[in-house]
Amino acid sequence: MKGFEWLALVLVVVGAVNWGLVGIAQFDLVAALFGGQAAPLARIVYSLVGVAGIALLAMRFRTPVMAHSH
Repeated sequence: MKGFEWLALVLVVVGAVNWGLVGIAQFDLVAALFGGQAAPLARIVYSLVGVAGIALLAMRFRTPVMAHSH
């Protein structure tokens, strides 16, 4: 797995844990760490998690490059 894929996976896991905490305990960890849901840093984290999820989805369904045989 490449560096970008690892980063995307970590961000998606952060998002999953955060949503789990929201659902189970009504606690938004990202908001608590970065100054509330509307705080610029929290919004950046939320955005990165969303982009990471879309990127992982795109990587999952990309067509592999065919190897050239000689």
